[in-house]
Amino acid sequence: MSDPKDFVAVLDSDVRKTPRRVAFITRRTSPQVRVKDEDRVMTYPEVFFRVVVAMEVMAAALVVTSLLWDAPLEGLADPMHTPNPAKAPWYFLGLQELLHYFPPVVAGVLIPGLVVMALIIIPYFNINVEAEGLWLRNRAKRLRIFGVVVAVFCIFLAVFDVWVALVPTLLVAGFMLLAAQTNPETARGFRRWLVSKPLSFWIMTWFLCELVVLTAIGTFFRGPGWSWVLPWRGSY
Repeated sequence: MSDPKDFVAVLDSDVRKTPRRVAFITRRTSPQVRVKDEDRVMTYPEVFFRVVVAMEVMAAALVVTSLLWDAPLEGLADPMHTPNPAKAPWYFLGLQELLHYFPPVVAGVLIPGLVVMALIIIPYFNINVEAEGLWLRNRAKRLRIFGVVVAVFCIFLAVFDVWVALVPTLLVAGFMLLAAQTNPETARGFRRWLVSKPLSFWIMTWFLCELVVLTAIGTFFRGPGWSWVLPWRGSY
């Protein structure tokens, strides 16, 4: 057998050029391993165990919270006396606030249904198939579409006097314009993070902002007859 120094391990994918697939590893050398961080992980077991851990942490936090603080429950329901205001549970107060402005079919069915459908369908559009930033391609065209959509939506909210929903809409639209005016090659920090977000992120952000604002108003700023009250004055 020849000197082990004559054997060299090489990386080559050309079968015709390097037909042999035998590597000789001496004591003074080690096999070369190339490691590359993947952007995606397997659903099982990586993501599955992460979800399980998150659920256990959340369950423990809820148990501790329930032991330390009592739920703000009222007295037993009296069918002869309806409280004023009659408020839904906090997680439905956003819809109840919408019912103050829109007909029941629009506020309870049409608007939530369209938002949920948009969140399901939009990630499958061609502009988001790679989850790339909204403004990274066709910026001028998308800015025109964005301007028309925001203008129509703001007019719609103004006609129905839904000013509480108009404020979060303008806030999210302002951040979207900031991302549109940001150069992705020279941006840093927060602006670089903004410009990398896809359309589905912006819609979800708008939806959550609207939900938080409407729920907070229905919880703290609505009094008898669903009138506007200040929370520090009571009567809500």
